[in-house]
Amino acid sequence: MVIGARHAGTVTTLQPLEGFSIGITADRRWEEQAELLRRRGAAVLHGPSIATQYLDCDDTLRAATSELIQAPPDYVVATTGIGMRAWLETAQTWGLDTELLAALRGARIVARGPKAAGVIQSFELEVWSRAQTERLDEVLAILLDEPLEGRRVALQQYGEYAPTLTSAIADTGADVVEVPIYRWKVPHDHAPALKLIEATCDRRLDAVTFTSAPAIQNLFLIAEENDLADDLRQALNSQVAAACVGPVCAQRARQEGIEHPIQPAVGRMGLLIRALSDHLQHSQRQFTLGGINIVTQGSVVLIDGQAIELAPREHGVFKLLAERPGVVISRPKLLEQVWGSPDIDPHILEVTIGRLRRRLGPLGHALRAISGRGYRLDPDALVGADATGTA
Repeated sequence: MVIGARHAGTVTTLQPLEGFSIGITADRRWEEQAELLRRRGAAVLHGPSIATQYLDCDDTLRAATSELIQAPPDYVVATTGIGMRAWLETAQTWGLDTELLAALRGARIVARGPKAAGVIQSFELEVWSRAQTERLDEVLAILLDEPLEGRRVALQQYGEYAPTLTSAIADTGADVVEVPIYRWKVPHDHAPALKLIEATCDRRLDAVTFTSAPAIQNLFLIAEENDLADDLRQALNSQVAAACVGPVCAQRARQEGIEHPIQPAVGRMGLLIRALSDHLQHSQRQFTLGGINIVTQGSVVLIDGQAIELAPREHGVFKLLAERPGVVISRPKLLEQVWGSPDIDPHILEVTIGRLRRRLGPLGHALRAISGRGYRLDPDALVGADATGTA
């Protein structure tokens, strides 16, 4: 699903993400993320690689809740804000919220990060300690500093089963009560995620965002099923940025072979969008060619204040030529860089160059074919050209 559109027109500046197309892999709150991106000028492709299954009707969750009410915990591990909120709200539908809150009120509550801490405080519970890095190993370190033998620890699960964490706590002699709130799984319908994968591999996206570690794992599982995992990894290590919401998510990205994921210092949606904006804006170029002021940002070219949005292949060709004005770029290199293979029929490049000349107005006259060699942006060709780009 594509959201956001840009139109040609006379402007003085570009929005921070204007000209960029960004893929979203989240299922929860993806509309909020899309709106934040769209307000900055981006176009969005939604291809969820994760589905959240709530267990509010699960007998295991109700049994765990009743057990903790009858024998309140000494410690509570709150791993996610969404999980804690869902647990407390589900208890309310069962008429057990007052009893559950009373049971939790006497416990030392350890929050994995700011979101979990915020939810706990919103229910007028006290956060005893909080992991600064949002990593489970830090949560475990906080607990292991405590005398846990014979104590009861309520462990709120967070979508992925973490047997190592459970075992490490149980090995201290503690009584661990696991509280399963929801599970993350691969969506039943793979088609939207596959479209996002294909757009990434074709370099039609400038970035892909991840708001959970399983979303990365699932995306590569779907890519692997379609023989696209290597292409996806290569794209996310070259022209397409991988933006992760926090350190845990970024760690999973590196485990999947993504070398330099973008991440904010703190796991917040707004900070993720800001970090991605800062990264992509570094690719903006401003230069003058034959007296024409040019700004390139993503797929948008600003020519003397006139904004023109290029199609993906047009953008790819123009970007290569604009990186080194006056230098000839060979046809095989253009075909390989933009279409993925130097063996593509060169006629498609000629057609794209022709469209570019028409789209770029006066600047189009600078697109010169060099016989037997390739193409270049020739500033001398603009001398004496009129407003339509003809000499």
